[in-house]
Amino acid sequence: MKKLFSTEQIRKIDSLAINKFGIPSQILMENAAMNIYLTTLNQFNFDPKVHQIGFICGKGNNGGDGFAAARHFLNNNFKVVVLHLFNKSEMSQDAKLNFEILTRRQKADKNIVIKKYKTEADLNLFSKCIALFDAILGSGSTGELNSSLKNIISKLNALELKRIAIDIPTGLNSNSGFGEIIFNADFTITLAGLKKGLFYGEGFISSGIVEKADIGFGANILENLPVDSFLFEASDCQKLLPIKKKDSNKYSTGKILMIAGSKAYPGAAELAAISALRTGAGAVILAFPNSCKGLLKNKYPELLLHYYDDKKDGFLSKENILELKTKIIWADVISIGPGLGRNVKTIDAVNFLMQSHSSKKYVIDADAIFAISEKRFSKLNLKNSIITPHMGEFSNLLGIAQDIIMKDRIFYSKQFAKKTGAVLLLKGSRTLITENSNTYIIESGNEGLAKIGSGDVLTGVISGFLAQKSSCLNAALLGGFLHGATADLQKDSKSVYGFTASDLSYNLHNTFKKIISNDLSVHRKK
Repeated sequence: MKKLFSTEQIRKIDSLAINKFGIPSQILMENAAMNIYLTTLNQFNFDPKVHQIGFICGKGNNGGDGFAAARHFLNNNFKVVVLHLFNKSEMSQDAKLNFEILTRRQKADKNIVIKKYKTEADLNLFSKCIALFDAILGSGSTGELNSSLKNIISKLNALELKRIAIDIPTGLNSNSGFGEIIFNADFTITLAGLKKGLFYGEGFISSGIVEKADIGFGANILENLPVDSFLFEASDCQKLLPIKKKDSNKYSTGKILMIAGSKAYPGAAELAAISALRTGAGAVILAFPNSCKGLLKNKYPELLLHYYDDKKDGFLSKENILELKTKIIWADVISIGPGLGRNVKTIDAVNFLMQSHSSKKYVIDADAIFAISEKRFSKLNLKNSIITPHMGEFSNLLGIAQDIIMKDRIFYSKQFAKKTGAVLLLKGSRTLITENSNTYIIESGNEGLAKIGSGDVLTGVISGFLAQKSSCLNAALLGGFLHGATADLQKDSKSVYGFTASDLSYNLHNTFKKIISNDLSVHRKK
């Protein structure tokens, strides 16, 4: 599990290196530049005999990193084009120093072109470049870009070359993972420590492959810093998997009551229930409306079915919760929501269930999330619950517009988790799991998950882990990662267009095998 740092923490480390350990800032910048050069060549097969490298640089230390990195490419016989957006008088001290070194080199070296940006036509300097480095703003910038810079970034994003961001892509808030117009990097070389905003939201979309480059102080200093954000990776899964004892039986490995499905959405119930069994749960009872039982395909004889008396209207009611009392008591986990519908009686039934059986463990998804929205959740005990909304459901849950939440998903996730005590799994690009003050970003998953039924499979997988005595946090972490990793394997075999939710459920066993054998690679490219 990798630690992810805030911009403020990285700044403190910079200050510590300079002021406590006496490392001059120029040395830190030189170390960064050298490692930017080495990291780039390790990623790409650039050839100085044929390839030209471009740099667009701002006035701060990020621009200074760009000027210094350009010099290392020049020193290694690459042709280099540098476009700077500000006059020398506006540059920071270290940026100015490296800019001056480059300008002196220009007088003696035909392989470098340096130009001050004046109009959009100057961007044509990069027309023959194989790659372009973005060294405009760096992680110090948090506000919206001005209109001129937005226009420049839009033009750069249209160029046909490799785009490489130094530290973070311009336009991205490295804490919140948000930005309106962002440099669309294929590769990001982030300096000193991994910034959390690179790994979720717009940051994940715009950062491409992310690698860290050291700047010259000990890694142990960073590792000793307390953080509240983490990247959950393939290597973290194996140690969290529930242990299957040799003397286990079907009731000792987890009993789930799955309350799901309605006359409108019968398929969601089966997808969720069978996925729980395929995750290792010992027994799953699927509670389903009696009048709709003909809608179930019933192709899984291993599912235990209970058809409750729905009075022929096809939806769950408060009376059905009373009918299910013995099964509620029997279950280790109550999983509720997939395909349940939003009938008024169903909303009342969900809230009645959670109030009258508040000590049970719950996985709450889909229509059950809708049922507890509009501040009803404030009356419920959610400390033993995992709640799995997508952005629309989370917006409805909080009563806050989606576009506001998207500007800082981690902030709102933490607010909700602290207030309710629940473990929150917020679906999206990428999935965030939050418990109390800590947030975990799930490294797996791809755009092929944007299909109906995928969330129902996730509900079943999480329920299966929770029933096997995993904590709420571990069940959410394992479920979120396994679900995404299965999608990644399906992407390899069927493409993001070709796999369905049923494919995900059916192929969970292949992902388990790879996790157990420590043979699971995760797609890091966009």
